[in-house]
Amino acid sequence: MTLYELTKPKDLDAPTLVAALDGWVDAGSAATTAAARLAEGGEVVVTFDPDALFDYRSRRPTLEIVDGRPAKLTWPELTIRRIRPAGRDVLVLTGAEPDDRWRQLAAEMVELTQRLGVSQLISLGAIPAAVPHTRPVPILGTESAAGLLRASVQPGPRGTLRVPSAAISVIDYEISRAGVPSVGYFAQIPHYVSGPYPAAAVELLKAVCRHLDVEVSSDALAGEAKQMSKRLDAAAAADETTRTYVERLESMVDEARLPSGEDLIGEIEKFLRDRGSDLGRGGRLN
Repeated sequence: MTLYELTKPKDLDAPTLVAALDGWVDAGSAATTAAARLAEGGEVVVTFDPDALFDYRSRRPTLEIVDGRPAKLTWPELTIRRIRPAGRDVLVLTGAEPDDRWRQLAAEMVELTQRLGVSQLISLGAIPAAVPHTRPVPILGTESAAGLLRASVQPGPRGTLRVPSAAISVIDYEISRAGVPSVGYFAQIPHYVSGPYPAAAVELLKAVCRHLDVEVSSDALAGEAKQMSKRLDAAAAADETTRTYVERLESMVDEARLPSGEDLIGEIEKFLRDRGSDLGRGGRLN
């Protein structure tokens, strides 16, 4: 029994599949926010079986109660929507990261790319990093073959990096192994910021648009990013330790240098231990 139900459009032409899931590599909800903006108004062409994919005890449905009466129940979902910016077919996979059946999901995503004639995959993600909120959001890339990334985004990091995988990465890996050209754009957001980080969503949306050579407005997100930047500036200015730390991150970015991995981890842990309880609360750095 398959995990999905497909309503295939008759005029679909070599679509690009853009994918973003919440969870492990969606820091600041940047990837799913960018994907949701991209898919806005799109037609749902694929729905996935939530009962087969989600553990409702860890990802509970939301109950809305109005005047003491249960009025609405919203379940976690995973869908693919079709949009046509500038006449190009784009499919957007977004929603909650599944709890179960990752292997089956990845295999069926490969099957779907073949049935829908997908020409390329663009994965979106966001990761916490030692970067300051006062500088442009860095975008790191991955690619299944050299030369696929666009808009001056470089693949990285260099060398071998072993990290716990996200479902989006499993899907990317299996689809690229099946022969579909695949790239990933990953925003790096300040590790000291909690909650949504719209500046990163703006940059991810721009990265997708540059890759596809289309335009999708990010004005609303850009407005939210400006407001958050002002709050972060005010929070940093009010605390000398935080201000000094942000200034050090700025100098590292401006000089295009990074400390050793061991030193960097130690510094982040010390900063979060000293100030972590305040970050993202009470108007501080959020």
